[in-house]
Amino acid sequence: MSPGASSVSQLSIIQPDDFHVHLRSDDLLPLTVDHISRQFARAIVMPNLRPPVTTAALAANYREDILAAIPPGRSFEPMMTLYLTDRTRPEDIREAKRSGFIFAVKYYPAGATTNSDSGVTDLKARGKVFEALTDVGMPLLVHGEVTDPSVDVFDREKKFIDSQLSYLKEEFPGMKIVLEHITTEDAVQFVDDAPKNIAATITAHHLLINRNSLFVGGINPHHYCLPVVKRERHRLALLDAATSGSAKYFLGTDSAPHERATKESACGCAGIYSALTAMELYAEAFDSVGKLEALECFSSINGANFYGLERNKQKATLRRKIRQVPEELPYQSGTIVPFRSGGAVDWSFSLDEI
Repeated sequence: MSPGASSVSQLSIIQPDDFHVHLRSDDLLPLTVDHISRQFARAIVMPNLRPPVTTAALAANYREDILAAIPPGRSFEPMMTLYLTDRTRPEDIREAKRSGFIFAVKYYPAGATTNSDSGVTDLKARGKVFEALTDVGMPLLVHGEVTDPSVDVFDREKKFIDSQLSYLKEEFPGMKIVLEHITTEDAVQFVDDAPKNIAATITAHHLLINRNSLFVGGINPHHYCLPVVKRERHRLALLDAATSGSAKYFLGTDSAPHERATKESACGCAGIYSALTAMELYAEAFDSVGKLEALECFSSINGANFYGLERNKQKATLRRKIRQVPEELPYQSGTIVPFRSGGAVDWSFSLDEI
């Protein structure tokens, strides 16, 4: 138990939602959908497939694939998103809103992360699309990093906030914006100071590890993600924000599976797979600073409120009980190495009987 941890051994919460997850496609779907639907009632599903999900029709097809992968007897709603490109039209936004199953649009700066090569090359040329998002009340989900190779990888989030996010806030003051998977105290300060239509998601891994974790026992590719984990002071700032009770912060795992051989190759692709033990990891982070009671707002209330959704009816329980994490997770084409592979988590999560 961490020095600041509480003595609470059990916590009952409203069933949580995940407002940022990568489910991938094809033979990975049964694994990812199984894991995410064990804990979460709903999830915002990222659109960076190959090819990307750029239209309502493509989102409908992807949604059907996800629904078909849900284990029998389990309730789970995939909340679809569109991938913003240089060719996205305002009519695409209006059609997405009319669909009833598309909840947001994702902005990747071109080349910023996995499968982002179709992303936006000129943010300021997308003004008509941002006006349409504002008109229909659909959030813009932002991967907040610049891609300029002259900018240090640890400074790319701050540079994005200064050069691009501030522009969006000023030019489109009514647009809902979610700065996703924030990693720095600079992002926390920006969100704290911003109006209520700007919010942020925070991952479990950014709450639990800092950049030293990339080098423990040699270079650890399974701790490599984008945005990359930062200094300890930034981790602590994220932990303060997540546990503060502020309605601006909510849960988004950014759980992103990569086949083991690909992750451990020379390129070492970015992404951490946390879906298997997501809520246990969040509980551990919140408990480490004696703020376990703040977890329900962060995981089950704030995000639903921001998206204008009803709270889930199902309840869930976290119990202080050590659980071993498998070294790897097999699927049809290979294996995934989960976060904390071969180690343990301090909590156990289960949905209550209805």
